[in-house]
Amino acid sequence: MTQPYVKQTIENGVGTIEFFHPAHNSLPGDILAELAQTITDAGNNDDIKVIVLKSGGDRTFCAGASFKELININDAETGRVFFSGFANVINAMRKCPKFIIGRIQGKTVGGGVGLASATDYCMATKFAAIKLSELNVGIGPFVVGPAVERKLGLSGMSQIAIDANSFYPAEWAKQKGLFTQVFESTEELDEAVKAFAENLCNYNPDAMKEMKQMFWKGTEDWDTLLAERAQISGRLVLSDFTKETLKRFK
Repeated sequence: MTQPYVKQTIENGVGTIEFFHPAHNSLPGDILAELAQTITDAGNNDDIKVIVLKSGGDRTFCAGASFKELININDAETGRVFFSGFANVINAMRKCPKFIIGRIQGKTVGGGVGLASATDYCMATKFAAIKLSELNVGIGPFVVGPAVERKLGLSGMSQIAIDANSFYPAEWAKQKGLFTQVFESTEELDEAVKAFAENLCNYNPDAMKEMKQMFWKGTEDWDTLLAERAQISGRLVLSDFTKETLKRFK
């Protein structure tokens, strides 16, 4: 399938939300909006006890925001709306009353690292190297920064944010606390995710909801914080530096 999509399936109490875009799972605004809404709806669906977040394809989990859209931003408001896309998904994940398990099968970049960081429990394959490449194009990981810092700590987040050219291996991400387990193959990952998610369905949903709130304590201001961060990126993307850099990608 080459058309972008967001789809949800429910099996044995596990709601699996899958997104896909043919451009290495880089996500344009409409797909991000659909993803945020799907996560919110799953959080309100009594048939779903636990959520699994995954992407289609096998090479890349998520290459971040859509470059095509990024290149076409010509005013601050469009920039703010564009960067709010990932902010809205991260906030939907944060507010969702159910545990979200991340299934990261391949490389993940920029906003994709933000999505992985916003899951409550994240499992990956050894191919799931991570990179925060935003500084390369003259912006920074402002919107995803709080989610990434919450998982990797300020030291780990600043390391990959400054070293914007390097992919950090899945094992590094595991040592820093982003990934709980790293598997040799996607097949092994899928088996583990399925078993883990189905086991969680046996627990008291109210207990899991209370635990989720406990884990996310201190992030209550993120609606405002991430909106402010989206404005910073929206402003920087209009800078001469970024405009010149982005021309090389046209």
